[in-house]
Amino acid sequence: MLYTFKEANLGSFLRLYDQNQDLHHNPHQTTDKPLTVAWNRGAEQTVTVDDVGLRIGSGELILLVTSQIFDFERSQDIVAWQFNREFYCVIDHDKEVSCAGFIFYGLPSPMVVHLSQEENRSFDLLHRVFIEEFGEHDGIQGEMLRMLLKRLIIKVTRIAKRQHLQEELPTQEYDLLREYNLLVEKNYKTHHQVQDYAALLYKSPKTLSNLFKKAGAKSPLRIIQDRIALEAKRLLRYTDKDVAEIAYEVGFTEASHFSRFFKKSVGTTPGDFRTA
Repeated sequence: MLYTFKEANLGSFLRLYDQNQDLHHNPHQTTDKPLTVAWNRGAEQTVTVDDVGLRIGSGELILLVTSQIFDFERSQDIVAWQFNREFYCVIDHDKEVSCAGFIFYGLPSPMVVHLSQEENRSFDLLHRVFIEEFGEHDGIQGEMLRMLLKRLIIKVTRIAKRQHLQEELPTQEYDLLREYNLLVEKNYKTHHQVQDYAALLYKSPKTLSNLFKKAGAKSPLRIIQDRIALEAKRLLRYTDKDVAEIAYEVGFTEASHFSRFFKKSVGTTPGDFRTA
């Protein structure tokens, strides 16, 4: 089943995939920009995210962002909630729900969250309430669904923090890592240097480098470079744009500079990657 709520005047939507075989996403093939909370209710399976296979066990959640291409091995075993910024913005609600953006823009990404038996039962109950509310068609349906989605996000965030937030890393420092990741996601096409993001965060590049090292994460520069390379690979694989067009789209004025960057980052030339 697929349950959908739309507000045409706002361009907002909320979808609930209830063991539906059509659950997949490719941002180059749709104008939708959903965040996705996917819950595996069957046996362990593989979800492919940007050409990387990840194993998710029975009763585990995976959190997926708008730019990721994903496909499930058995989507009929998945219950998934999808919503866009217009329906519920996790960043605007950060303070209200205590770091909601953590589950989508924290580390690792994509984030996988394990649910205990008791937590699975709780999510099953919430899932049933969602289905019940999708059956209502009155003037307050949208607000009711937002309330339920907020509850879902809070529940996932609480569990994810216990499993993924390093005890030795203060919350404010982890929030800084998340904010950096989010800024890279928004600006990687125009900002290619760590100092660009350090200025936006009112920190020094050295402070950021030390913080990422403390967290055991990739360096700030590597995060920028990996995001540019990922977008370039998507454009090479899923569009017919030539190398010069792709270079310009990811922020390079010279195709030759882009080709050297791509070869260094990916290990092959753009042309060879496209024909592989």
